[in-house]
Amino acid sequence: MKPVNKFLCVLLGLVFLGNTAFSQEKLILTLDDSIGLALAQNPFHLATEKREDTAEAQVREARAGFFPSLNAQGTATLDEKVFELEFPSFEPGQPPQRVEMDFTRDYQFSMQLNIPLFTSGRLTSGYRMANYNLRSTQEGTRLSRQMTIYNAKSAFFGILLFKDYVQVAEAAIAYAEKLFNYVKIQHDVGLASQFDLLRSEVRMVNLKPQVIQARNNLKIMELNLKTILGLDQEREIELEGKLEYTPVELSLEASLESALQYRPELQQMRYQKMIAGENLKLARSVGLPSLGVSGQFSYWADKLKFGSNTWEDFYTVNLVLNIPIFNGLSTLARMGQAKAQIKEIEFNAKGVLDRVMFEVRQAILKVEEAKETLLSQEKNVEQAQESLRIAELNYAEGLITILDIGQAQTALTQARVNHSQALFNYMLALAEVDRAAGVEELGS
Repeated sequence: MKPVNKFLCVLLGLVFLGNTAFSQEKLILTLDDSIGLALAQNPFHLATEKREDTAEAQVREARAGFFPSLNAQGTATLDEKVFELEFPSFEPGQPPQRVEMDFTRDYQFSMQLNIPLFTSGRLTSGYRMANYNLRSTQEGTRLSRQMTIYNAKSAFFGILLFKDYVQVAEAAIAYAEKLFNYVKIQHDVGLASQFDLLRSEVRMVNLKPQVIQARNNLKIMELNLKTILGLDQEREIELEGKLEYTPVELSLEASLESALQYRPELQQMRYQKMIAGENLKLARSVGLPSLGVSGQFSYWADKLKFGSNTWEDFYTVNLVLNIPIFNGLSTLARMGQAKAQIKEIEFNAKGVLDRVMFEVRQAILKVEEAKETLLSQEKNVEQAQESLRIAELNYAEGLITILDIGQAQTALTQARVNHSQALFNYMLALAEVDRAAGVEELGS
């Protein structure tokens, strides 16, 4: 994640938390607000960001291998069996003499120093692997960021869609109640049949479950958004925004180029291949020589007294050359594993590239499909409204039945639902284009 963007997300989260920490008033959210909160509070995204800390610590651990190591150790002998030497007797016929010799000291304090001089590239390969792993982990964080933004957009648009569904359902039942009251008046004066009155009442009652279902689905979508934003499920929220058509000119070539440059999955595969290459070098270096310096400085004594004549000291400094001669062909086996891993990553990288290109093309096609569907549904709503107006006039003239008005009203309701769905599909398709192309700006 870019430092500026990360700071902006945290700042947005702190602003909202500060405004709401001492109050449980309704939280009003725009699309950018929702994205900022999701990036600042979504637990799964935050967990992904923490992986970078682990990867950074691994880099520091690998870097530490280049430096000398110094260790201190203290020992106290609790029990021992001393060494016995046998000497022949100087007197003929006498048994040999056995003398106990204690070559150890009961107390010893030592310090050991190890300095790597040459490791045939093992330390270098280990450090590069850790560094590439850090970069791959950072790309994983970017992937999580992009998916979190997309999920926040999807949930936000979903709430707007079901708000429209609720309005359409409420408008349908309001019209059905109005029609029922009109038919009842007509029936009372003998201008409408009992059949028309019953049909209008049945239609009004049948629409009520649709309103209930639409309101319940809206509550579910609100809970989904709260989960993504890391908000308390009991917190009341209200969205500022609506589903609307904004013409956008998209370029397939530009989107493909953006995906090749910014899709985290492609970057991750590149770093994984680099890690596999360093792993091959590491496997090869196991069979190569290493050179280092080791030293030890020790104090020892038979009694735990810190007198000037009690303790003795000694030290050694060694130049250590290690030359592997035969290791059961394990080096070749490790190299074979590393080479197979490189091939596996190359095939996976090709598959990821093909999938990314497919997702970009698919997202562009979805936008075009949603745009055409939306334009056709706008015309369909106008026609359905006109059909209902004509049906009302014809019913007043006695030319059609109440069933015909019901069908016209149902057609208008369905047209409005289809129009809202088309708006949702269009806005979600734009969000999919951003995700497929690797775009991750707030509100983009």
